[in-house]
Amino acid sequence: MLMILCGLTGCAESRQTQERLRDEIVICGHLIHTGAPVVLWFDDKGYDAYRAENRFNTKQPKTTKRYGQRPTQPQDVMALRKVVDQFVIHYDAAGTSRQCFKVLHDIRGLSVHFMLDVDGTIYQTLDLKERAWHATIANDRSIGIEIANIGAQRYGGPPLLKSWYRRDVDGRTVMTLPGWMKQSGVRTPGFVARPIRNEPVTGIIQSAKLIQYDLTEQQYDSLVKLTAALCRQFPLIKCDYPRDAQRSLVRGKLDEKVFNRYQGILGHYHVQKNKIDPGPAFQWDRLISGARNRMRKVAIR
Repeated sequence: MLMILCGLTGCAESRQTQERLRDEIVICGHLIHTGAPVVLWFDDKGYDAYRAENRFNTKQPKTTKRYGQRPTQPQDVMALRKVVDQFVIHYDAAGTSRQCFKVLHDIRGLSVHFMLDVDGTIYQTLDLKERAWHATIANDRSIGIEIANIGAQRYGGPPLLKSWYRRDVDGRTVMTLPGWMKQSGVRTPGFVARPIRNEPVTGIIQSAKLIQYDLTEQQYDSLVKLTAALCRQFPLIKCDYPRDAQRSLVRGKLDEKVFNRYQGILGHYHVQKNKIDPGPAFQWDRLISGARNRMRKVAIR
């Protein structure tokens, strides 16, 4: 089923009358199914990056656009497919998608196409035809996602992770909100966010030893489904991550020439040397194998 929205943010009438499964993302006004829970920017409690004013801090309203246009300004899916060839994965360092939008949009004046909350809910904030401001030199040609995760820190550094994670009575790790965060914004009532691995993961990114808790199972499930949908819709996005000569994950910024010709899925740290997201805990092989398997199953249907 293919549905079309009218105009930049969709016709109000069509939103009300056309059936939706609430798993659709928007590409040049077209609704595309993903199989994951999706909230669009014009939905109730969605996050609208088209808005020029602040979403949360309304006492200090801003009237500035937080996004731009891609170089060729593609207005249809076929034209956009010739432009988009990268999918950039971030962690938001904010912990929840609500807090991410508050920081990214209201405070920093930036934008991203998708946010992925701890319960697996995907929020789309802009039509993919727009140029979101999320990864500097990759913005013209990429789609970006901010995954709710407080992120990685230098091994042996300040106890940031202790303020976000604790053990329950069964010894399982659970994410907790710090005292200053009054609302989580998580849509699933009573949802308990648990990293898919109980122990924090250490690893090297940008030549630094880092430690991080993994994503939730729900986040991986939704990310796999979204990645598969994007790779199907944008054939230039190869379903793979940057690899070195030994076919291992590249754990730092890509060389300029390599980056310029790279087409596929990559982390923020592959784009910028001053970034370390999505961090050492992120399971690249889980994402790629899951997305490839889903693409094959969809193709068989």
